[in-house]
Amino acid sequence: MASEEELFANIDALLDEEPQLPPPAERARLREAAGITQARLAAALKTTTQSVKNYENGRSEPRSPRLEAYQRLLNGWAAKYPAHGTPAHGTPAHGTPTPQPAPVAPPKPSAPQPSVPEPAAPAPQPIAPAAPQQPAHTATAPVAAPVGAPRRPTAKKTAQPAQDPRFPHGPLAVLDGDGSAYGADGIVLDCPARTVPELVEWTLNESGLGAARLNRYGKDSDPLIALTATAAVKLGLPERLEGHEQRRSLRLPEDHPVVKQIAKARWQLTRRGFGPWARIYRKVQGRDRQCVQLALLSWDALDERSWPGVADMEPADIARVLGIYAQRVITPRGSTAVSGLELMTAMRPPTKAVQDPDTGNWVSGRNAGSLGTEPMDPAPPEATPEHPVVVNSGWTGGFLNEEAYQWVRPVDTLTDEECTLPYAVGLDLNTAFLAAAARLVIGLSAPDHFDAPKFNPKIPGSWLVDLSHIEPDPRLPSPFTPDGTRPTGPAWYQTHTVAYAQELGHDVHPIEAYLRRETGAYLDPWHDRLKTAYVDTLADLGVTRDLDDRQFLAAMERHKQLDPALAAVLSAIKATVKGGVGKLRERPQGKSYKEGDRWPSLERPTWRPDIRAAVISKARVNMHRKLQNMARMTGLYPLAVLSDCVVYPSPGDSPLDFLPYAASGKPQPGGFRLGPTPGLAKLEGVQSMLWAVDLMEKDLNPARHIKGGDAVLDEGE
Repeated sequence: MASEEELFANIDALLDEEPQLPPPAERARLREAAGITQARLAAALKTTTQSVKNYENGRSEPRSPRLEAYQRLLNGWAAKYPAHGTPAHGTPAHGTPTPQPAPVAPPKPSAPQPSVPEPAAPAPQPIAPAAPQQPAHTATAPVAAPVGAPRRPTAKKTAQPAQDPRFPHGPLAVLDGDGSAYGADGIVLDCPARTVPELVEWTLNESGLGAARLNRYGKDSDPLIALTATAAVKLGLPERLEGHEQRRSLRLPEDHPVVKQIAKARWQLTRRGFGPWARIYRKVQGRDRQCVQLALLSWDALDERSWPGVADMEPADIARVLGIYAQRVITPRGSTAVSGLELMTAMRPPTKAVQDPDTGNWVSGRNAGSLGTEPMDPAPPEATPEHPVVVNSGWTGGFLNEEAYQWVRPVDTLTDEECTLPYAVGLDLNTAFLAAAARLVIGLSAPDHFDAPKFNPKIPGSWLVDLSHIEPDPRLPSPFTPDGTRPTGPAWYQTHTVAYAQELGHDVHPIEAYLRRETGAYLDPWHDRLKTAYVDTLADLGVTRDLDDRQFLAAMERHKQLDPALAAVLSAIKATVKGGVGKLRERPQGKSYKEGDRWPSLERPTWRPDIRAAVISKARVNMHRKLQNMARMTGLYPLAVLSDCVVYPSPGDSPLDFLPYAASGKPQPGGFRLGPTPGLAKLEGVQSMLWAVDLMEKDLNPARHIKGGDAVLDEGE
């Protein structure tokens, strides 16, 4: 028999447990039975009206000490207003009958929430301490139509980062014409703004939107508000901007009423003006500023190529897509290319606080491993022909030509055996540029010129080398040129290309070089974050690392249909990789540009064509290494290569019919392998061998068209 001491210890343990609240629907019933509004309850609990809504629809739970206060209130109401005459929640169990009040009218349904299917229930959101109370807004948020697709069973979720209490409602919201702002985690905020300046004030002061910095030395992300067409019109903006040939030229004229409203309210627009992605800011002190960014959905802010189908989704589902991207990558800052570049800086901020050894004061100093705060001119061979470094110096020594493969195998090298194979199968390497960025050492300092240097594969830079003596296998592309042809004389190459020539057993004797003394793996944190985002999103779509190759191919065949919203996130992540690398060498835009003038991109520390060349060089070398290993292990040679896609002749319609496997059934290392991580391959498409040969005879690239099967005569599409 248990002792008295043991029994009391058990009771004390129960008393110490966290209070248990009644179900969310019961909380709403009790409040309405008491005749108390959500706004009044929020004031009593010193929280926001939206937080009370979240308590009553199960989106979040209060934390101590608000939890105990809320439970005490609910217990008191339960004693007064029991449900259907039954003993009330929390009523003492002493058998004394409780007087029954007059029948209460059925409670009004709480504000419906958007239907946002999630793989798993969201974690409770922490409550911002002493958050400003939102203005009462009685309009009921409309129910958004769900994404019409079946969901797979709940997958094992990765641990989510803790919510920053300064931003209880997430990084962004999608505003509709009824004043409902749909947040990333399914919440709906009431936005009373009627003008753009009012929207900016509400976003900064009442919405609870924003995101914490990604690096301790970085800056918090500005909140993002995406405007639907109806919201734009309500705020005085045109539903669409017409009359411009190029999307980047879209912007409101300076005399537009909304632009005048912004200036009158003492807010500013960035140099790009009010376009599809508008940044509205005000300096508050020193270099600090308040800033809100707007994305105009009906102005094509979300490019269909990067965000397939997202612009046509309901606001709640758009918020879900953008919210997942913001959580896993970064709060969108414009196109996916812009976001990719911004992510580099966010993961490696240029400065940090350092202590002045003389005064002891904290000052801004260089963050080791970053690109710094000042733009850096490239070496002449790393620049573009219109760059001032080239034009002003009269440089005629040639340029780096480190680009991705666009190669078609000569038809006369095909054997009869290959031509009789029934299929052409395309393999696509997952985020090949991202895989190349892993552990990539790049230059952090300005380039120095050297004559006849000894080649060192560990020093990043540009080397003038003659590799024309190297005879390539005609059935494989040359590893030294994008079109796969043999070099014709001395040319500029990035370090990885020259190192690969040395790896193949050839002597290399540089004529001259531009090298960088300070080096570092600048892209490592960028790579790690994007790799995790890519792998986690694929896993949420049912494509996990534990699948065998046959299961992997089956999962990839159906993953886009399982959840179009997550499929759009995956597409955006891939576009972020390619676009971010491309932005490192952004060319001048506009008909008014004159050769030799500086253009805006040159003022960024991230205008670094040498880093772009390093990524692409390593990716192309990685591709050639696999092609050569495949030939050695299987005797198979590719028909064509386009960037990260390669087409092989095959006896069957699956990669399983020609990829190399050991006797144990495991993939052979060194060749192409199937899998969901960057650098591994997936099926791109299958066509007949006759189809592929026909394109090759027309000098068209089968790798460009194998996914869809249709081909056009213009290879520049």
